[in-house]
Amino acid sequence: MDLKLYDTLTREKRPFQPIDPARVRMYVCGPTVYDHAHIGNARPVIVFDVLFRLLRQIYGADHVVYVRNITDVDDKINARAAERGIPIRQLTEETYANFKADVAALGCLPPTVEPRATEHIAEMKTLIERLVANGCAYVAEGHVLFHVAAMTDYGRLSNRSLDEMVAGARVEVAPYKKDPMDFVLWKPSKQGEPGWSSPCGIDTPGRPGWHIECSAMSWKHLGETFDIHGGGIDLVFPHHENEIAQSRCAFHTPVMANFWMHNGFLQVEGEKMSKSLGNFLTIDDLLKDWPGEVLRFNMLRTHYRQPIDWTLRGLEESFSSLRTLMDGIEAQTSDSIAPGVYEALCDDINMPKAIAELHAMHGRGDGAALAATLAALGFVRRPQSRRKVDETAIAALIDKRRAARTAKNFAESDRIRDELQAMGVILKDSRDGTTWELAP
Repeated sequence: MDLKLYDTLTREKRPFQPIDPARVRMYVCGPTVYDHAHIGNARPVIVFDVLFRLLRQIYGADHVVYVRNITDVDDKINARAAERGIPIRQLTEETYANFKADVAALGCLPPTVEPRATEHIAEMKTLIERLVANGCAYVAEGHVLFHVAAMTDYGRLSNRSLDEMVAGARVEVAPYKKDPMDFVLWKPSKQGEPGWSSPCGIDTPGRPGWHIECSAMSWKHLGETFDIHGGGIDLVFPHHENEIAQSRCAFHTPVMANFWMHNGFLQVEGEKMSKSLGNFLTIDDLLKDWPGEVLRFNMLRTHYRQPIDWTLRGLEESFSSLRTLMDGIEAQTSDSIAPGVYEALCDDINMPKAIAELHAMHGRGDGAALAATLAALGFVRRPQSRRKVDETAIAALIDKRRAARTAKNFAESDRIRDELQAMGVILKDSRDGTTWELAP
């Protein structure tokens, strides 16, 4: 069974053939470490973890290189560190540690390499100087900018017209730009911001633009051209479009990556996730209520290229479904993938079809093969409780309910019972008092 993947650039699903089967190379855009990652950030981490696992099955664990970067120099980082009154390095270290803990709880393998942007400044400056030397970039008022007109097929990845790109990029109007679409490769550092000696003869300290970071890190660890570049669909334009322009013009290559893969958007209970709506969910917050394997399973029930609606009902269904699949099976040291699931995964990572096959295996009683396949997909523990609960808070609510019943305030008693039920707590009243258990 040949692996077929959908390529955003060519807009087709086609057979995957690595440049070098002995060193299959994948790059995925990682976190900007200024705050807890939200559940939308978890989607590419989980999706490309599944692909990483599949590639390791096909080509061997020692023959797959997965690079996921860490952006640790950025305007948001500077602003958050200033807001909290802490050093930038303290903020990025703290946030990165939180991110690592979150994704480990989601059952994700660590990438082969996790490069930091701040450790690749030399590579960024080398690329910038190449682009200036070959006429694809220019220096203006302490900035270095990429000249979009130098890239004849700029916009091919996002398939946008020039007007759409100008609107979508929210271009900065600056008198030193040759064209409004030109984007920053290097810019002057303001007082108190991180800064490095600048390229191209600029005599003031500066720092890189966001896009050049990924071009430099992928080049350093994967080469001028590699197999797969992944990320969320929100990165197609301008980030990935600009990466392509930089890398191709620096190295004079026809492509940067042979496959561009993007996961779809995530919304919460039918609405766009935002702090103003009160539906902004961090991975850390969700892990307080749900086992990581349930969050992982829920994410994979929708095909990665489709939008996903993250709902409480979906989480409850995922909890029940995963418990059913893992009921009675023993932990496996083997992680081989059963043929039916393997076939589904080779069809552009069709996890909904793979999950249907997992249920069919459960129905057939293929316990050993099911356990091994689940382990290969990152599911090694059966979730024990639907939600983690605060037992002290539950006891306090039961005491309040008891007092309400004694006072014959049955409306309040019923309200507290409903509150506990919403927490997944079932009450059992008897002559000896009230006991509780978690809903199955």
